[in-house]
Amino acid sequence: MSRKGENIYRRKDGRWEGRYIRGRKQDGKAVYGYVYAKTYYDVKRKLTMAIVDLEYKEKEKKEINVTVYDFALSWLSDIKIQVKQSTYMRYKNIINNYLFVEFHGIMMKNLTAECLRNHCNHLLESGGVRKKGLSPKTVADILSLIRNILKYAQENGWQTACSGKEVVIKQIPKEMCVLHLTEQKILCEYLSDHISERNIGILLCLFIGLRIGEICALKWEDISLTEKTIHVHHTIQRIQIEGNSNKKTKVIITTPKSKCSIRTIPIPDNIINILNKISPNQCGFLLTGTEKKYVEPRTMQNHLKKVLESASLRSVNFHALRHTFATRCVEVGFDIKSLSEILGHANVNITMNRYVHPTMDLKRDNMQKLSTLFAVK
Repeated sequence: MSRKGENIYRRKDGRWEGRYIRGRKQDGKAVYGYVYAKTYYDVKRKLTMAIVDLEYKEKEKKEINVTVYDFALSWLSDIKIQVKQSTYMRYKNIINNYLFVEFHGIMMKNLTAECLRNHCNHLLESGGVRKKGLSPKTVADILSLIRNILKYAQENGWQTACSGKEVVIKQIPKEMCVLHLTEQKILCEYLSDHISERNIGILLCLFIGLRIGEICALKWEDISLTEKTIHVHHTIQRIQIEGNSNKKTKVIITTPKSKCSIRTIPIPDNIINILNKISPNQCGFLLTGTEKKYVEPRTMQNHLKKVLESASLRSVNFHALRHTFATRCVEVGFDIKSLSEILGHANVNITMNRYVHPTMDLKRDNMQKLSTLFAVK
C-alpha cells in the first residue's frame, strides 16, 4: 500500500516500486515511468532523481529545436533492440533515402500535415533513383514510418503539429500472380520427372504454401515422416551490413516474420511419398542435404525461373507458388481458419484479402448455382 500522496508501492516479490508520469499521449492519457529498489527510501530517492531528470529534459526540449531527421535517428536508436536486423536496416534506409534531404532542416514542431502531404506527392511524382516516382505502396510504407516517429514523439511529451494520419496514400491492390490449374499440373509433372532437392522444395511450396525464406531454411530435422508434419521456425534472408564493411550484405538465418509464422503444418500424402523415397540418411538443409551449405532465396528464385523455362511455362516469381497454394485450397472448399494458420497469418482477414483470389472458373461455377433457383422459359 502506498503512503499518502506518493506513488510508491510494496510489490509481492518484496521490492518497492515507484511510478511517475513521464509524458502524455495526444488524447491526454498519462504515460508512466517506473523505478525499483529493495527499500522504500532507495526507491524514493530514485523516484526523485527520475522526476528531476525528466524535468531537466523537458526544459531542454523547449529550449532546443530538433530537426525531423535528427529525431528520426533518435527513434531508430531506441527501437533497435526491439526489431529484427532486417527491419532495422529497412527503417534506416527509408530515413536516409527519403527523410534526410527533405526534412534535414525542418524542425519537429514545424512538420505540418501540409508539409507531409507535399513530401508524399513529391515522392509519388519524382521520387526514386530515376526520378520517375515511387509506387504508392513504397510511399505508404514511408508515411507509416513517419507516423511511428510522430507517435513516439507525442508519447515522450513532444508537441507535434500533426500525427501523420491526416495524409492518406491511395493504393490500387496489386494483382496476385496465380498459376492456372493446367500450368500447375504441367509444373508438378516436370518436378516429379526431375526429382532433386531443390525441385522437392518447389513442390513443398506448391502443396504447403511456405515462403521462399522458409523453404531455404528448412532442415530434415524439421520434418517428421511418421507424424507427416513440417515444423516451420526459421527463415533465411540477405540483409545489408551496417557500417563501413567491405561486404555490403550478408545472409542470416533467423525466426520467421512473426510469432504466427512459427507453425507446424501437416504434409499431404503425395509429398510424403516423395520424401520417403529420398529420406534415408538425409540430414542438414532440405535443399542441399548438408549441414553447412544452404541455398539462399535469390538462388532459389533463379532455379524456379530455369525450371519454368524447361517446362515451357510463363515466368512467375517464387511467391506465386504460395498464392497458388492458397487459391487451390479455397477452390476445394478449405476451411479458411485452418488455411490462415497454415500460411502463418495473424488473422483470417489477411488470408482472405491478400492471398485468396477465386479464379473466373470458380466464380462462374458459383454463379451457375443461381440457375437452379428458377427456370427461364
